[in-house]
Amino acid sequence: MKVMIAEDERLAREELTYLLSLERDVELLPFAASGVQLLELAAVHKPDVVFLDIHMPGLDGVQTAHKLMDVDPRPYIVFATAYEQYAVEAFRLEAVDYLLKPYDEERLRQTLQKIRKMRTPSEGTAFPLGAATASLAADGQIRSRSAFKPKLLIDDGSRMVVVEPAKISYAVKEEKLTQIHMADGQVHATRQTLQELEEKLTGYAFFRTHRSYLVNVDRIDEIEPWFNGAYNVVLKDAGRSKVPLSRVAAKELIKRLQGE
Repeated sequence: MKVMIAEDERLAREELTYLLSLERDVELLPFAASGVQLLELAAVHKPDVVFLDIHMPGLDGVQTAHKLMDVDPRPYIVFATAYEQYAVEAFRLEAVDYLLKPYDEERLRQTLQKIRKMRTPSEGTAFPLGAATASLAADGQIRSRSAFKPKLLIDDGSRMVVVEPAKISYAVKEEKLTQIHMADGQVHATRQTLQELEEKLTGYAFFRTHRSYLVNVDRIDEIEPWFNGAYNVVLKDAGRSKVPLSRVAAKELIKRLQGE
């Protein structure tokens, strides 16, 4: 497997390089000392696996991982850091594993063994899927990602909350957080941007009524005039919530509701 290390600290990089060099099936690619450099090198060398440090200059490890999710084929990501608090974010990004510094040789071998089991036996290349779905695909337990609609995992900073998308009423951007309002009145806060949430809800009936609001179309009960040509959307939820609908978005929403 072709492995690339993204680590700006020389001693940590050399330690990981040495441990990986002990594995017979590992081909070490040129290392990167920043997130930007990693993206450039990954485009050329097509790594199967990336060991990614969290704290790096420029793009940090989390930001870089987001961009790696759009790479085809998508490499497996292993976060390598001295900080435990990023474990939830690593899970949300479907990282294969999360290694803490200083590295433990046996723990690293367990990570590599996990990756070996997730690779296709015939071609020996990584699935362009996240770790969770790739593992199931390798075992023949699922046939495609479209075979079912998954639940939504919401990272609230300390835990992962499982949410049924159909039960979401609307989401709104509030300063640095996104507030997800459920039909029963519950509210979940997440660091995910509204754009990231919208992408995760692809396949469900959600619509941007306003730049700061994402609404479940199936929960819309009324559209009422508001002010200066704009509207409010009244939702079928516990509080009969009212969400702003811009003039531009109103035309598109009405077309969608009419099936045009």
